[in-house]
Amino acid sequence: MKARFLLPLCLASLAQAQVYTPPPEENKPAPAAAPADTPPPAEKKPAGPLGQEIPLLDPAAETITVGGVSIPLGDNRVLRARFEKYLNQPPESDEAAEKYRADIAQILATVSPFRTGGPDLYSAFKLLPGASSYPGDANLCGSLAESIYTAMLAKQDVNGLKKLNKSMEDEKKAIIAEGDWKAATEKSVSITESKGKDGEKKTTTAKEGLGITSLRYANTLKRIGEIETLKKANIVRTEAQTIQTKAQYQVSMIQWFVQRRYEHVLMAARFYNQIWKDGDATLRIDKDSDVSKLFSQSVGVSPTVASLDSLSNEAIRETSKYIEAFELMLARDELHSASQRLMEAYALGEYLAPVATLSLEKKRRIANYFRDLNELYGTLQAHDYTKTMELAARLKQSAKDFPSSKVDSAIAGYTLASDLAIEEAKSHLLAKEGDKAAEKIKAAAEIWPTNPKLKEFRTLVNNTGGLVAYRNDFDRLLSEGNFREIARRQYELAPAIQGDAKREEAFKEIMTNLTKIEAAIGKASEFSKMGQDYAAWEQLAKLREDFPDDPKLGRELELLAPKVADFTRALDKAQQFEKRNPKQLGSALSWYLKARSIHPQSDLAEAGTQRLSDEILTPDGGSRK
Repeated sequence: MKARFLLPLCLASLAQAQVYTPPPEENKPAPAAAPADTPPPAEKKPAGPLGQEIPLLDPAAETITVGGVSIPLGDNRVLRARFEKYLNQPPESDEAAEKYRADIAQILATVSPFRTGGPDLYSAFKLLPGASSYPGDANLCGSLAESIYTAMLAKQDVNGLKKLNKSMEDEKKAIIAEGDWKAATEKSVSITESKGKDGEKKTTTAKEGLGITSLRYANTLKRIGEIETLKKANIVRTEAQTIQTKAQYQVSMIQWFVQRRYEHVLMAARFYNQIWKDGDATLRIDKDSDVSKLFSQSVGVSPTVASLDSLSNEAIRETSKYIEAFELMLARDELHSASQRLMEAYALGEYLAPVATLSLEKKRRIANYFRDLNELYGTLQAHDYTKTMELAARLKQSAKDFPSSKVDSAIAGYTLASDLAIEEAKSHLLAKEGDKAAEKIKAAAEIWPTNPKLKEFRTLVNNTGGLVAYRNDFDRLLSEGNFREIARRQYELAPAIQGDAKREEAFKEIMTNLTKIEAAIGKASEFSKMGQDYAAWEQLAKLREDFPDDPKLGRELELLAPKVADFTRALDKAQQFEKRNPKQLGSALSWYLKARSIHPQSDLAEAGTQRLSDEILTPDGGSRK
């Protein structure tokens, strides 16, 4: 900023200089002031060079569809974290794990409807505590055993209520039979009073089948009504207790299904069919719940125990198919597709044997690929395209099916945009447009912060900082009138002022005049070598009139002065008489003639003689009056 205002001051101070004559100042109109009430322009957020950011897809899915039913997988971040933990865990293939899976298979076989002799609920029930002792079971077999035990107790209570209802029904039948007999056989006694002529006379008669008017018969009817009321209450209680017990049992089944514990769902479903053989298998859940919608919106039917059983079997089969596909793709080095299949298998059947027993070596290959893939997404979001290119090359080498199109497009587009912005910044910098250069380099850094060309630009800026210093030196030397120093440092200063019209014009004028002076000094030196000191001095004296401030020119004249003292004295005397008022033309002319006699080839003496002669003589040769 100082250099910008220093140049006009330098030019003004050199208005009388001879080596450099500054141009006249131009009258420029002052810029119109902005109205006070004009609001400042709204700051615009810089847009990306390629429009919107290129979207990058997360490889994890939100749902898994099995048998037409979309099973939610929960929070993707949690699932991804668990999947990464799974990739670094050893396989569950020890002796305890094998025994646990054997127990599960035996339980399913024992309560299977295809078992020879039919399902054995009690034998299967006794195997549940042993299976629940395995840590990977999370005691779910124990929870299933408790649900079965609770259901059996509730069923015994229901059976007791049914027996009570039967006994009350027998009592009611006995009371009805007794009441019917009494109503038909018991007699009622009536007394009739009549008065005749002979006086009063009483008559007593008995009627059969009139026991319905007795209090005992009325009490019988009351008891029958009480028995009916108790029976209905017991029936309602029985149905409510059955529904409640089934609902509690089904809650565990649904919970295990959502947790993807499909083997436990199968065991619970088969136990359910053995506990309740009434054919009622409808799941009693709220129709507006997520689980109900999971079935109704996917397949359009209400969920049942059988549908849970079927979906669990389908999920187990799908998990096995995913693992088979994973094994095949891994053998072909198709790590991208293999990682997706393994993640789908894990998301669907995390606790199933094909997933849990997968070897650690295979999982580590996927873990390394997954780590690089996630890091690639991170570098793209951070605009670190240098690291992105390195990771993309590594992924292409390890995975034959790595989808690199979006990554390559992003790298090519953004790196090109950053490079172009840097080139524009360089152009503005060389053109002394610092503000525009700053905007462009800021845009380039935002697009690609790790662009190697930013370092090159930083080096250029540092070098440009030297140019600024040289430009300031030029302005200072110009203001001091130290033109000889400018000439001495011309190769340093010239690049610094390149593109600045005013400075270039000043530099050009200085160099032209100094070249002229140097040529004259060189010519004078040649005259001195030939013994023509008068000619040498006169050569420099003529130039001194044009460049009185040049130190070298003055020094050369001083060196010649003792050798030409008589000549210079004659010229000085002639000039003094010529400049007097009134002019002493005769005396001046005599001194010019004396100077010419000393140096006959003197142009200065000849010019003075001719000038004075013209003043003395008239143009036609006569004397002046």
